[in-house]
Amino acid sequence: MEKKSKRKIKEGIVVSNKMMKTVVVMVEKTFSHPRYKKVIRRGKKYYAHHEKEEILEVGTKVSIQETRPLSKLKCWVVLEVLSKV
Repeated sequence: MEKKSKRKIKEGIVVSNKMMKTVVVMVEKTFSHPRYKKVIRRGKKYYAHHEKEEILEVGTKVSIQETRPLSKLKCWVVLEVLSKV
C-alpha cells in the first residue's frame, strides 16, 4: 500500500521568473458568491522553488507542492511542468 502525501498540490501559471531559483506562480480559483450566485475568480501568488537548469518562461503552466519553509515567503516547490508557452 502506497502512503499518500498530506502536502497540498496546486496548479497555476508562472507570472515572474526574475529571481534566481524562484518563480512566482498565480493560482486562480473560482467560486460562487453565497448570496448573489455570481461566479467569481480570485487569484493568489505563491513563491515556488525551481532548482532545475531549464528556465520557466512567463505563462508556463506548472504544478506546485507544499514543502517546508525555504525562506521568508517561499514554502512551495515546482513539481512538474504541465505545458509550455
